Amino acid sequence: MKAVALMSSGIDSPVAIYLMLQKGLHVIPVHFRQDEVKEKKVFELWEILRKYGEIEKPVVVDFSEEHVPAFERLRELKKERWTCLVCKWLMLRRACREAKSRGARAIITGDSLGQVASQTLDNLALISTASDLPVLRPLIGLDKEEVVSIARVIGTFDASSRPEKPCPFVPRHPVIRGSPREFERLLKLLGI
Repeated sequence: MKAVALMSSGIDSPVAIYLMLQKGLHVIPVHFRQDEVKEKKVFELWEILRKYGEIEKPVVVDFSEEHVPAFERLRELKKERWTCLVCKWLMLRRACREAKSRGARAIITGDSLGQVASQTLDNLALISTASDLPVLRPLIGLDKEEVVSIARVIGTFDASSRPEKPCPFVPRHPVIRGSPREFERLLKLLGI
């Protein structure tokens, strides 16, 4: 069975992909390109992951295509605190479209419960509304040390942990427990 995976240049998503490859899934990674350094790391990680199962060459999506206009509109609305939620929602929606166009039946993410603001239970529920396909989160109950340990064993840790520019859109105080009603209202205001 095929699944599309959200793949960043960080530690978590390659480990999530590895775990799903171990379950026999055929993985199609989707990377949202912010800069050349991160994109290069994604292809390096893909080369490492290829030895663990059937994984296609990453699909690279231009981050500025949908995300940047949405973030600019959030700024105009003085709702920047919602940036991370809108970001992940847009990624999941795009991954769902990619999955359907490629015959994939699920989405894989590197989410780990409570690790960052977008990964609280409330926010994961909001983000999940972007997909009508199952969202697989193999890291959901692992802590960072457990994920790092797996990354070291499979050989992705060194590449994933090399320094890179942080996301320039992360708000100072992101929403931790988003209201479904407010999130739905914001999506309508954003026209997405």
